Amino acid sequence: MSIIKQFALGFILSGLIGALAYRRESLSASGVVGAMLVGTTIFGFGGWMWGILLIVFFVLSSLLSKYKASTKARLAIDKFDKGSQRDFGQVMANGGAGMLMTVLYGLWPHPVLFCGFVGAIATVNADTWATELGVLSNVPPRLITTGKIVEPGRSGGISLVGTLAALTGSVVIGIAAGGLILMETWLGQSWDGFSLKSALWVVGVAIIGGMGGALFDSLLGATVQIIYYDAERKTETERALNQAGQPNQPLRGWSWLNNDMVNFISSLVGAWLAWLVCVGIV
Repeated sequence: MSIIKQFALGFILSGLIGALAYRRESLSASGVVGAMLVGTTIFGFGGWMWGILLIVFFVLSSLLSKYKASTKARLAIDKFDKGSQRDFGQVMANGGAGMLMTVLYGLWPHPVLFCGFVGAIATVNADTWATELGVLSNVPPRLITTGKIVEPGRSGGISLVGTLAALTGSVVIGIAAGGLILMETWLGQSWDGFSLKSALWVVGVAIIGGMGGALFDSLLGATVQIIYYDAERKTETERALNQAGQPNQPLRGWSWLNNDMVNFISSLVGAWLAWLVCVGIV
């Protein structure tokens, strides 16, 4: 398939998926724009394998965000920066690193960049699973830096349930990537030097990249992510504005490092870790 056809197909598919997600309230209007930008770029430069892996992440993360949504809202809605309806910033935060890997692949088509892409997607999937399922844990999370018990939804807090969820999210992306490699090999195309064994070790690549990136996300959340104090609710929060639309008081962290930036930087770290693993393999 020519690159022009790939871009056209990516635009159509991302538009259809974005429209469906908007109808199901998984994306805002700006989120649809972001999804079309990310989806078109990834499918255009990478092709169907990259595009399907992105779709796997998006579908699973959207379903998890709706799982026990009322319970999660009751437990930690005042902690999170944004709700389950993703906007342009959230879409770019989750898909930006993967999009970067794909653009680099378009300029330098080497299989290690697919590993970087897998690491980036595994990171955002692991972080999403950890957040959406970890907040439901019956055991309170502990701060990753000190081990201090903190309330559910607190930035930098980790739990056994959340960690296992992150591991599962990484494995799911690895299995999906491995299955796509097997399909490509079965079709007789021997994708860019990958062999059948690639379908096995790509799971390990996803685990290392995904877990490394997700833990780095928690570390940033516990140390330098911007956190505010909501005087109305008398609680710490990632939200810059309270429910009345008034500014919350900055409590700690760097002013530019909000949750979206943390997600983006962490996915870059996940991509980098996966790339390092692949350099010694491919």
